[in-house]
Amino acid sequence: MSTHTANIAKLLEYFARGVAAHDRETDHRAWGIGMNSFDLERLGLEEGEEILPGIVLEADRGVTGHFRILCDGQHDEEEDAVVEQEEVLDAVATEVVPRVTPPV
Repeated sequence: MSTHTANIAKLLEYFARGVAAHDRETDHRAWGIGMNSFDLERLGLEEGEEILPGIVLEADRGVTGHFRILCDGQHDEEEDAVVEQEEVLDAVATEVVPRVTPPV
């Protein structure tokens, strides 16, 4: 088995495990795998390709070397999480913390 074939086989195994874990832990069914477009090109895969039964590949702006499970139910939750995180960061950024100088 060539190195490329072995890499694709391992990748398919990771995809299948990820989809199975997602579907087991949420009420939303997965429909795709999101990957950085660079990774798709490097692996010789194409956007829109059905990589597993009912699961298509989609290019996204994710971090290279990673993939994410795509489903209809997660997108609103991610946007809310980003807003909450920004609010927390803004609140922390406005606090004044006194400087403590250690004794000499």
